[in-house]
Amino acid sequence: MAFASLADKLQQTFKKLRSRGKLSETDVTEAMREVRLALLEADVNFKVVKDFITKVKERAVGQEVLQSLTPAQQVIKIVNDELTSLMGGTHSRISISPRPPTVIMLVGLQGAGKTTTAGKLAQHFAKQSKRPLLVAADIYRPAAIKQLQVLGEQLEIPVFTLGDQESPVDIARKSIEHALAYARDIVIIDTAGRLHINAELMSELQAVKQTVKPHEILLVVDAMTGQDAVTVAESFNKDLGLDGIILTKLDGDARGGAALSIKAVTGCPIKFAGMGEKLDALEPFHPDRMASRILGMGDVLSFIEKAGASIDIEQAQAMEKKLRKQEFTLDDFLEQMQQMRKMGPLDQLLGMIPGMGSQMKKLKDVEIDEQQVKRIEAIIRSMTKRERRDPAVLNGSRRKRIATGSGTRVQDVNRLLKQFEEAKKMMKRFHDMPKGKKGAGLKLPFMH
Repeated sequence: MAFASLADKLQQTFKKLRSRGKLSETDVTEAMREVRLALLEADVNFKVVKDFITKVKERAVGQEVLQSLTPAQQVIKIVNDELTSLMGGTHSRISISPRPPTVIMLVGLQGAGKTTTAGKLAQHFAKQSKRPLLVAADIYRPAAIKQLQVLGEQLEIPVFTLGDQESPVDIARKSIEHALAYARDIVIIDTAGRLHINAELMSELQAVKQTVKPHEILLVVDAMTGQDAVTVAESFNKDLGLDGIILTKLDGDARGGAALSIKAVTGCPIKFAGMGEKLDALEPFHPDRMASRILGMGDVLSFIEKAGASIDIEQAQAMEKKLRKQEFTLDDFLEQMQQMRKMGPLDQLLGMIPGMGSQMKKLKDVEIDEQQVKRIEAIIRSMTKRERRDPAVLNGSRRKRIATGSGTRVQDVNRLLKQFEEAKKMMKRFHDMPKGKKGAGLKLPFMH
Protein backbone atom coordinates (compact mmCIF):
# COMPACT_ATOMS: atom_id res chain seq x y z
CA MET A 1 0.00 0.00 0.00
CA ALA A 2 1.16 3.56 -0.75
CA PHE A 3 3.19 5.13 2.08
CA ALA A 4 2.66 2.05 4.32
CA SER A 5 6.06 2.14 6.05
CA LEU A 6 6.11 5.95 6.37
CA ALA A 7 2.53 6.03 7.70
CA ASP A 8 3.36 3.36 10.27
CA LYS A 9 6.44 5.23 11.58
CA LEU A 10 4.72 8.64 11.73
CA GLN A 11 1.66 7.22 13.49
CA GLN A 12 3.90 5.51 16.09
CA THR A 13 5.77 8.80 16.68
CA PHE A 14 2.55 10.77 17.23
CA LYS A 15 1.09 8.06 19.43
CA LYS A 16 4.06 8.57 21.80
CA LEU A 17 3.61 12.34 21.58
CA ARG A 18 -0.09 12.13 22.51
CA SER A 19 0.68 9.96 25.55
CA ARG A 20 2.76 12.75 27.12
CA GLY A 21 0.03 15.32 27.70
CA LYS A 22 1.83 18.66 28.08
CA LEU A 23 4.78 19.05 25.70
CA SER A 24 8.12 20.80 26.04
CA GLU A 25 10.29 22.11 23.20
CA THR A 26 12.54 19.07 23.79
CA ASP A 27 9.58 16.71 23.23
CA VAL A 28 8.80 18.40 19.91
CA THR A 29 12.49 18.34 18.86
CA GLU A 30 12.69 14.61 19.62
CA ALA A 31 9.48 13.91 17.68
CA MET A 32 10.78 15.95 14.72
CA ARG A 33 14.00 13.92 14.75
CA GLU A 34 11.90 10.76 14.36
CA VAL A 35 9.78 12.37 11.63
CA ARG A 36 12.98 13.41 9.81
CA LEU A 37 14.35 9.84 9.92
CA ALA A 38 11.01 8.42 8.76
CA LEU A 39 10.94 10.79 5.76
CA LEU A 40 14.54 10.03 4.80
CA GLU A 41 13.87 6.28 5.04
CA ALA A 42 10.84 6.87 2.78
CA ASP A 43 13.34 8.14 0.17
CA VAL A 44 12.18 11.76 0.35
CA ASN A 45 14.69 14.25 -1.09
CA PHE A 46 17.17 15.39 1.64
CA LYS A 47 16.67 19.13 1.02
CA VAL A 48 12.88 18.69 1.00
CA VAL A 49 13.07 16.91 4.38
CA LYS A 50 15.29 19.65 5.84
CA ASP A 51 12.92 22.44 4.73
CA PHE A 52 9.86 20.48 5.89
CA ILE A 53 11.22 19.86 9.42
CA THR A 54 12.29 23.52 9.74
CA LYS A 55 8.79 24.76 8.83
CA VAL A 56 7.01 22.31 11.15
CA LYS A 57 9.34 23.04 14.07
CA GLU A 58 8.99 26.82 13.68
CA ARG A 59 5.21 26.51 13.95
CA ALA A 60 5.14 23.71 16.56
CA VAL A 61 7.28 25.33 19.27
CA GLY A 62 5.20 28.51 19.42
CA GLN A 63 3.45 29.45 22.68
CA GLU A 64 -0.06 28.94 21.22
CA VAL A 65 0.82 25.27 20.56
CA LEU A 66 2.82 24.28 23.65
CA GLN A 67 0.46 26.12 26.02
CA SER A 68 -2.71 24.79 24.39
CA LEU A 69 -4.94 22.16 25.99
CA THR A 70 -4.05 19.58 23.33
CA PRO A 71 -0.48 20.35 22.18
CA ALA A 72 0.14 16.92 20.57
CA GLN A 73 -2.99 17.26 18.44
CA GLN A 74 -1.88 20.75 17.40
CA VAL A 75 1.54 19.40 16.32
CA ILE A 76 -0.15 16.64 14.29
CA LYS A 77 -2.38 19.24 12.65
CA ILE A 78 0.70 21.31 11.70
CA VAL A 79 2.40 18.22 10.21
CA ASN A 80 -0.81 17.47 8.29
CA ASP A 81 -0.91 21.06 6.93
CA GLU A 82 2.76 21.00 5.91
CA LEU A 83 2.49 17.54 4.26
CA THR A 84 -0.49 18.84 2.28
CA SER A 85 1.48 21.92 1.25
CA LEU A 86 4.51 19.77 0.32
CA MET A 87 2.43 17.73 -2.14
CA GLY A 88 0.90 20.78 -3.78
CA GLY A 89 -1.70 22.12 -1.37
CA THR A 90 -4.79 21.65 -3.52
CA HIS A 91 -5.95 19.26 -6.22
CA SER A 92 -4.57 20.39 -9.59
CA ARG A 93 -7.02 19.76 -12.43
CA ILE A 94 -6.46 19.26 -16.15
CA SER A 95 -6.96 22.54 -18.02
CA ILE A 96 -9.86 22.00 -20.43
CA SER A 97 -9.72 24.26 -23.48
CA PRO A 98 -12.83 26.41 -24.14
CA ARG A 99 -12.28 25.58 -27.82
CA PRO A 100 -12.13 21.78 -28.31
CA PRO A 101 -10.23 19.63 -28.66
CA THR A 102 -8.15 19.78 -25.47
CA VAL A 103 -4.78 18.25 -26.41
CA ILE A 104 -2.93 16.23 -23.77
CA MET A 105 0.57 14.98 -24.52
CA LEU A 106 1.87 12.12 -22.37
CA VAL A 107 5.66 11.88 -22.06
CA GLY A 108 8.06 9.74 -20.05
CA LEU A 109 10.64 6.99 -20.11
CA GLN A 110 10.02 3.48 -21.41
CA GLY A 111 8.43 1.19 -18.83
CA ALA A 112 6.75 3.95 -16.80
CA GLY A 113 3.29 2.86 -18.00
CA LYS A 114 2.50 5.64 -20.53
CA THR A 115 0.34 3.57 -22.88
CA THR A 116 -1.77 2.00 -20.10
CA THR A 117 -2.08 5.43 -18.46
CA ALA A 118 -3.30 6.89 -21.78
CA GLY A 119 -6.13 4.34 -21.71
CA LYS A 120 -6.94 5.03 -18.03
CA LEU A 121 -6.98 8.78 -18.66
CA ALA A 122 -9.28 8.35 -21.68
CA GLN A 123 -11.70 6.34 -19.54
CA HIS A 124 -11.54 9.01 -16.82
CA PHE A 125 -12.73 11.61 -19.34
CA ALA A 126 -15.29 9.27 -20.93
CA LYS A 127 -16.93 8.93 -17.49
CA GLN A 128 -17.30 12.73 -17.48
CA SER A 129 -19.24 12.55 -20.76
CA LYS A 130 -16.23 13.70 -22.80
CA ARG A 131 -15.37 12.19 -26.19
CA PRO A 132 -11.68 11.22 -26.02
CA LEU A 133 -9.44 10.15 -28.90
CA LEU A 134 -6.31 8.09 -28.23
CA VAL A 135 -3.35 8.75 -30.52
CA ALA A 136 -0.66 6.12 -31.17
CA ALA A 137 2.46 8.25 -31.72
CA ASP A 138 4.99 5.74 -30.31
CA ILE A 139 6.34 4.23 -33.55
CA TYR A 140 9.50 2.74 -32.03
CA ARG A 141 8.46 0.31 -29.30
CA PRO A 142 7.35 -3.02 -30.73
CA ALA A 143 3.61 -3.58 -30.21
CA ALA A 144 3.02 -0.10 -28.69
CA ILE A 145 0.43 0.73 -31.37
CA LYS A 146 -1.26 -2.66 -30.98
CA GLN A 147 -1.35 -2.26 -27.17
CA LEU A 148 -3.15 1.08 -27.48
CA GLN A 149 -5.60 -0.38 -30.04
CA VAL A 150 -6.42 -3.26 -27.68
CA LEU A 151 -7.02 -0.78 -24.83
CA GLY A 152 -9.20 1.33 -27.13
CA GLU A 153 -11.33 -1.72 -28.02
CA GLN A 154 -11.73 -2.66 -24.33
CA LEU A 155 -12.83 0.87 -23.45
CA GLU A 156 -14.78 1.46 -26.67
CA ILE A 157 -12.69 4.58 -27.32
CA PRO A 158 -11.32 5.27 -30.84
CA VAL A 159 -7.56 5.10 -31.50
CA PHE A 160 -5.96 7.23 -34.23
CA THR A 161 -3.00 5.51 -35.88
CA LEU A 162 -1.05 5.82 -39.13
CA GLY A 163 1.14 2.78 -38.42
CA ASP A 164 4.88 3.06 -37.80
CA GLN A 165 5.91 4.58 -41.14
CA GLU A 166 4.81 8.18 -40.52
CA SER A 167 6.75 10.45 -38.16
CA PRO A 168 5.35 11.13 -34.64
CA VAL A 169 5.03 14.83 -35.58
CA ASP A 170 2.83 14.03 -38.62
CA ILE A 171 0.76 11.53 -36.62
CA ALA A 172 0.15 14.12 -33.89
CA ARG A 173 -0.76 16.87 -36.40
CA LYS A 174 -3.16 14.66 -38.38
CA SER A 175 -4.78 13.38 -35.17
CA ILE A 176 -5.92 16.94 -34.35
CA GLU A 177 -7.49 17.25 -37.83
CA HIS A 178 -9.20 13.88 -37.25
CA ALA A 179 -10.50 14.99 -33.82
CA LEU A 180 -11.99 18.16 -35.32
CA ALA A 181 -13.61 16.19 -38.15
CA TYR A 182 -15.17 13.62 -35.77
CA ALA A 183 -16.02 15.96 -32.86
CA ARG A 184 -13.63 14.35 -30.35
CA ASP A 185 -13.13 16.91 -27.55
CA ILE A 186 -10.09 15.36 -25.80
CA VAL A 187 -6.98 14.18 -27.68
CA ILE A 188 -4.51 12.05 -25.68
CA ILE A 189 -1.19 11.58 -27.49
CA ASP A 190 0.86 8.55 -26.40
CA THR A 191 4.45 9.48 -27.30
CA ALA A 192 7.58 7.32 -27.45
CA GLY A 193 9.91 6.84 -24.51
CA ARG A 194 13.49 5.68 -24.18
CA LEU A 195 15.25 3.66 -21.51
CA HIS A 196 17.01 6.85 -20.44
CA ILE A 197 16.84 10.56 -21.21
CA ASN A 198 18.69 11.56 -24.39
CA ALA A 199 18.87 14.48 -26.84
CA GLU A 200 17.11 12.57 -29.65
CA LEU A 201 14.05 11.83 -27.49
CA MET A 202 13.76 15.43 -26.25
CA SER A 203 14.22 16.85 -29.75
CA GLU A 204 11.35 14.71 -31.08
CA LEU A 205 9.04 15.61 -28.17
CA GLN A 206 9.84 19.32 -28.63
CA ALA A 207 8.90 19.01 -32.32
CA VAL A 208 5.55 17.41 -31.42
CA LYS A 209 4.96 20.16 -28.83
CA GLN A 210 5.67 22.95 -31.34
CA THR A 211 3.39 21.34 -33.94
CA VAL A 212 0.25 20.58 -31.88
CA LYS A 213 0.73 23.09 -29.04
CA PRO A 214 -0.76 20.80 -26.32
CA HIS A 215 -2.82 22.35 -23.53
CA GLU A 216 -1.26 19.88 -21.08
CA ILE A 217 2.09 18.07 -21.14
CA LEU A 218 1.95 15.36 -18.48
CA LEU A 219 4.93 13.29 -17.40
CA VAL A 220 4.11 9.66 -16.60
CA VAL A 221 6.61 8.40 -14.04
CA ASP A 222 6.93 5.23 -11.95
CA ALA A 223 6.53 6.08 -8.24
CA MET A 224 8.51 2.98 -7.26
CA THR A 225 11.72 4.44 -8.72
CA GLY A 226 11.80 6.94 -5.83
CA GLN A 227 14.32 9.75 -6.27
CA ASP A 228 15.05 8.63 -9.84
CA ALA A 229 11.46 9.68 -10.61
CA VAL A 230 12.24 13.17 -9.27
CA THR A 231 15.43 13.39 -11.37
CA VAL A 232 13.51 12.33 -14.51
CA ALA A 233 10.82 14.94 -13.76
CA GLU A 234 13.47 17.67 -13.40
CA SER A 235 14.99 16.82 -16.81
CA PHE A 236 11.68 16.65 -18.67
CA ASN A 237 10.51 19.87 -17.05
CA LYS A 238 13.70 21.71 -18.03
CA ASP A 239 13.51 20.61 -21.69
CA LEU A 240 9.75 20.53 -22.29
CA GLY A 241 8.02 22.55 -19.57
CA LEU A 242 5.64 20.17 -17.83
CA ASP A 243 2.10 21.00 -16.72
CA GLY A 244 1.80 18.08 -14.35
CA ILE A 245 2.81 14.60 -13.25
CA ILE A 246 1.01 11.26 -13.30
CA LEU A 247 2.56 8.90 -10.74
CA THR A 248 2.01 5.25 -11.68
CA LYS A 249 2.28 2.25 -9.31
CA LEU A 250 1.71 4.45 -6.25
CA ASP A 251 -0.28 1.60 -4.70
CA GLY A 252 2.88 -0.56 -4.70
CA ASP A 253 5.20 2.14 -3.33
CA ALA A 254 5.39 1.56 0.42
CA ARG A 255 7.86 4.44 0.84
CA GLY A 256 6.27 7.28 -1.14
CA GLY A 257 9.41 9.40 -1.56
CA ALA A 258 8.61 10.47 -5.12
CA ALA A 259 5.10 11.69 -4.22
CA LEU A 260 6.48 13.75 -1.32
CA SER A 261 9.45 15.24 -3.21
CA ILE A 262 8.40 15.82 -6.80
CA LYS A 263 6.29 18.99 -6.38
CA ALA A 264 8.80 20.68 -4.07
CA VAL A 265 11.76 19.92 -6.38
CA THR A 266 10.18 20.55 -9.80
CA GLY A 267 7.25 22.86 -9.04
CA CYS A 268 5.04 20.52 -11.12
CA PRO A 269 1.84 19.33 -9.44
CA ILE A 270 0.88 15.66 -9.30
CA LYS A 271 -2.44 15.51 -11.15
CA PHE A 272 -3.19 11.77 -11.06
CA ALA A 273 -1.99 8.65 -9.27
CA GLY A 274 -2.12 5.11 -10.64
CA MET A 275 -3.48 2.92 -7.82
CA GLY A 276 -3.62 -0.49 -9.51
CA GLU A 277 -3.56 -2.36 -12.80
CA LYS A 278 -7.27 -2.13 -13.63
CA LEU A 279 -8.31 0.47 -16.19
CA ASP A 280 -10.36 2.41 -13.64
CA ALA A 281 -7.46 2.54 -11.15
CA LEU A 282 -6.42 6.12 -11.90
CA GLU A 283 -7.31 8.61 -9.17
CA PRO A 284 -7.15 12.42 -9.20
CA PHE A 285 -4.38 13.31 -6.73
CA HIS A 286 -5.64 15.26 -3.69
CA PRO A 287 -2.69 16.40 -1.49
CA ASP A 288 -4.92 17.03 1.56
CA ARG A 289 -6.53 13.60 1.36
CA MET A 290 -3.17 11.86 0.86
CA ALA A 291 -1.69 13.66 3.89
CA SER A 292 -4.67 12.50 5.97
CA ARG A 293 -4.13 8.90 4.87
CA ILE A 294 -0.42 9.05 5.78
CA LEU A 295 -1.24 10.29 9.29
CA GLY A 296 -3.96 7.68 9.84
CA MET A 297 -6.79 10.22 9.68
CA GLY A 298 -8.38 8.43 6.74
CA ASP A 299 -9.82 9.86 3.56
CA VAL A 300 -13.58 9.79 3.93
CA LEU A 301 -14.23 11.97 0.85
CA SER A 302 -12.43 9.56 -1.49
CA PHE A 303 -14.20 6.63 0.16
CA ILE A 304 -17.59 8.28 -0.44
CA GLU A 305 -16.65 9.10 -4.06
CA LYS A 306 -15.58 5.49 -4.70
CA ALA A 307 -18.78 4.21 -3.15
CA GLY A 308 -20.87 6.67 -5.14
CA ALA A 309 -19.23 5.62 -8.40
CA SER A 310 -19.43 1.88 -7.67
CA ILE A 311 -22.57 1.23 -5.66
CA ASP A 312 -26.09 1.22 -7.04
CA ILE A 313 -28.14 3.48 -4.72
CA GLU A 314 -31.42 1.67 -5.39
CA GLN A 315 -29.80 -1.69 -4.58
CA ALA A 316 -28.33 -0.23 -1.37
CA GLN A 317 -31.75 1.10 -0.28
CA ALA A 318 -33.39 -2.26 -1.04
CA MET A 319 -30.67 -3.96 1.03
CA GLU A 320 -31.37 -1.65 3.96
CA LYS A 321 -35.09 -2.57 3.89
CA LYS A 322 -34.20 -6.27 3.91
CA LEU A 323 -31.89 -5.76 6.91
CA ARG A 324 -34.65 -3.92 8.75
CA LYS A 325 -36.98 -6.86 8.17
CA GLN A 326 -34.16 -9.35 8.85
CA GLU A 327 -34.51 -10.82 5.35
CA PHE A 328 -30.82 -10.65 4.36
CA THR A 329 -30.15 -13.80 2.28
CA LEU A 330 -27.14 -15.46 0.64
CA ASP A 331 -28.24 -13.94 -2.69
CA ASP A 332 -28.02 -10.49 -1.06
CA PHE A 333 -24.60 -11.39 0.37
CA LEU A 334 -23.31 -12.27 -3.12
CA GLU A 335 -24.70 -9.01 -4.51
CA GLN A 336 -22.92 -7.09 -1.74
CA MET A 337 -19.60 -8.82 -2.50
CA GLN A 338 -19.92 -7.90 -6.18
CA GLN A 339 -20.55 -4.25 -5.24
CA MET A 340 -17.52 -4.16 -2.91
CA ARG A 341 -15.28 -5.71 -5.56
CA LYS A 342 -15.99 -2.72 -7.83
CA MET A 343 -14.56 -0.40 -5.17
CA GLY A 344 -11.09 -1.99 -5.29
CA PRO A 345 -8.58 -3.68 -2.93
CA LEU A 346 -9.69 -3.89 0.70
CA ASP A 347 -6.42 -2.49 2.09
CA GLN A 348 -6.90 0.71 0.03
CA LEU A 349 -10.49 1.05 1.26
CA LEU A 350 -9.45 0.57 4.91
CA GLY A 351 -6.75 3.21 4.48
CA MET A 352 -9.51 5.72 3.74
CA ILE A 353 -11.38 5.05 6.99
CA PRO A 354 -10.04 6.97 10.03
CA GLY A 355 -8.54 4.75 12.71
CA MET A 356 -8.47 1.66 10.48
CA GLY A 357 -4.75 1.77 9.66
CA SER A 358 -4.00 -0.87 12.29
CA GLN A 359 -6.39 -3.29 10.57
CA MET A 360 -4.36 -3.21 7.38
CA LYS A 361 -1.60 -5.41 8.81
CA LYS A 362 -4.17 -8.10 9.57
CA LEU A 363 -5.63 -7.78 6.08
CA LYS A 364 -2.37 -7.58 4.16
CA ASP A 365 -2.87 -8.52 0.50
CA VAL A 366 -6.57 -9.21 1.06
CA GLU A 367 -8.62 -8.27 -1.97
CA ILE A 368 -12.16 -8.99 -2.98
CA ASP A 369 -10.85 -10.33 -6.26
CA GLU A 370 -12.44 -11.95 -9.29
CA GLN A 371 -11.53 -15.50 -8.22
CA GLN A 372 -12.97 -15.11 -4.72
CA VAL A 373 -16.25 -13.75 -6.02
CA LYS A 374 -16.47 -16.50 -8.65
CA ARG A 375 -15.92 -19.16 -5.96
CA ILE A 376 -18.60 -17.64 -3.72
CA GLU A 377 -20.94 -17.32 -6.69
CA ALA A 378 -20.40 -20.99 -7.65
CA ILE A 379 -21.18 -22.13 -4.08
CA ILE A 380 -24.33 -19.99 -3.75
CA ARG A 381 -25.58 -20.93 -7.24
CA SER A 382 -25.25 -24.63 -6.26
CA MET A 383 -27.82 -24.15 -3.48
CA THR A 384 -31.57 -24.47 -3.81
CA LYS A 385 -33.76 -21.37 -3.39
CA ARG A 386 -34.76 -22.56 0.06
CA GLU A 387 -31.10 -23.07 1.13
CA ARG A 388 -30.14 -19.57 -0.07
CA ARG A 389 -33.08 -18.08 1.82
CA ASP A 390 -32.55 -20.11 5.01
CA PRO A 391 -28.96 -21.39 5.47
CA ALA A 392 -30.01 -23.00 8.80
CA VAL A 393 -31.25 -26.04 6.81
CA LEU A 394 -27.73 -26.76 5.50
CA ASN A 395 -26.76 -30.01 7.23
CA GLY A 396 -23.64 -32.08 6.47
CA SER A 397 -25.02 -33.95 3.44
CA ARG A 398 -26.38 -30.75 1.85
CA ARG A 399 -23.00 -29.01 2.32
CA LYS A 400 -21.23 -31.96 0.69
CA ARG A 401 -23.63 -31.82 -2.28
CA ILE A 402 -23.07 -28.06 -2.68
CA ALA A 403 -19.27 -28.48 -2.55
CA THR A 404 -19.40 -31.17 -5.27
CA GLY A 405 -21.76 -29.10 -7.40
CA SER A 406 -19.59 -25.96 -7.18
CA GLY A 407 -16.22 -27.69 -7.62
CA THR A 408 -15.09 -26.59 -4.16
CA ARG A 409 -14.48 -28.26 -0.78
CA VAL A 410 -16.83 -28.58 2.18
CA GLN A 411 -14.38 -26.31 4.10
CA ASP A 412 -14.99 -23.59 1.47
CA VAL A 413 -18.77 -23.91 1.95
CA ASN A 414 -18.35 -23.73 5.76
CA ARG A 415 -16.09 -20.66 5.44
CA LEU A 416 -18.63 -18.90 3.23
CA LEU A 417 -21.46 -19.58 5.69
CA LYS A 418 -19.34 -18.23 8.55
CA GLN A 419 -18.53 -15.08 6.53
CA PHE A 420 -22.22 -14.65 5.77
CA GLU A 421 -23.19 -14.84 9.46
CA GLU A 422 -20.41 -12.37 10.43
CA ALA A 423 -21.48 -9.93 7.69
CA LYS A 424 -25.11 -10.18 8.84
CA LYS A 425 -24.15 -9.46 12.49
CA MET A 426 -21.91 -6.52 11.53
CA MET A 427 -24.54 -4.96 9.27
CA LYS A 428 -27.24 -5.40 11.92
CA ARG A 429 -24.98 -3.73 14.55
CA PHE A 430 -24.39 -0.78 12.26
CA HIS A 431 -28.08 -0.52 11.34
CA ASP A 432 -29.14 -0.64 15.02
CA MET A 433 -26.83 2.23 16.02
CA PRO A 434 -28.48 5.56 16.90
CA LYS A 435 -28.20 7.83 13.84
CA GLY A 436 -25.75 10.25 15.40
CA LYS A 437 -23.33 7.48 16.34
CA LYS A 438 -22.92 5.96 12.89
CA GLY A 439 -20.18 8.45 12.14
CA ALA A 440 -18.73 8.33 15.65
CA GLY A 441 -15.81 6.20 14.52
CA LEU A 442 -14.82 8.82 11.97
CA LYS A 443 -12.96 10.95 14.46
CA LEU A 444 -9.67 12.62 13.61
CA PRO A 445 -6.74 12.10 16.02
CA PHE A 446 -6.63 15.82 16.90
CA MET A 447 -10.38 16.03 17.64
CA HIS A 448 -11.29 15.24 21.25
